[in-house]
Amino acid sequence: MSTLAFLLTEGVNALSQAALLFFLGVGLTLIFGIMRIVNFAHGTLYMLGAFIGYSLVRYSGSFWVALALAPIAVGAIGTGFELAILRRLYKRDAHAFLMVTFGLALVTGEVVRLIWGSDALQVPPPALLSGVVFLLDEPFPTYRLFLVGFGIVVALGIWQLLERTRLGLLIRASSQNAEMVRALGIDVNLVRSGVFGIGCGLAALGGVLAAPLVTASNGMAATAVIDAFVIVIIGGMGSFLGSLIGALLVAFVQVFGNYYLPDFALAFMYLVMLLVLVVRPGGLLGKEV
Repeated sequence: MSTLAFLLTEGVNALSQAALLFFLGVGLTLIFGIMRIVNFAHGTLYMLGAFIGYSLVRYSGSFWVALALAPIAVGAIGTGFELAILRRLYKRDAHAFLMVTFGLALVTGEVVRLIWGSDALQVPPPALLSGVVFLLDEPFPTYRLFLVGFGIVVALGIWQLLERTRLGLLIRASSQNAEMVRALGIDVNLVRSGVFGIGCGLAALGGVLAAPLVTASNGMAATAVIDAFVIVIIGGMGSFLGSLIGALLVAFVQVFGNYYLPDFALAFMYLVMLLVLVVRPGGLLGKEV
């Protein structure tokens, strides 16, 4: 393989990884941006999306049905959790949210184990995306190329939602001055419920898309939540663009680190995070406190 072909295939591979990480990071940063909640259950919801996706593929026979319905199901679960439990804690200390979301992670993980068992479950990619394409005469999985395109489309869609719609305006306004928004007659609690549901749904979307690559397994949650927090710390808590940049940085470090020095790939990711925090304690695009 030529150097150019290697760089191209590994670069596209990193972009596909960045798409999955972006779904994790942007969901977490949306939740923190408006609600100031550090959601420790985010990785478990990512895992739950993968397992629900597995069941939907198994019973419907369509990956596309799973891709559409699993995020909605997990988003609804997240919204219900916010309505039933988190809404009661907004006037409490921030540590209450840490404990409650950590408890949600434990309960959800045990529910997944009881329903689907402890074995890894394979989710086949759709037949349309199961082949390969050739990049500079080198074979490359079609599914990973699909992830790159799908990630770009979703990122543009979220950006349009935040910048060009009334809901996006309410989300941005509520994150900056919730009391003023409430004074204008807007139900801020309803906005918070919607944002929490969207964030959970985005995590599940990443889980469904990751399942054909890594299988649906109980170990997904721990890895996912670490990656998600590294991304939002690098990009800056509450920054949409920061989560996108953070996902790209982490993905390229993971892919090229695993190729050249696999034993130190994880350390390189933490080193990038440390360097960013030394230069910008609030993250690349976050507010310093």
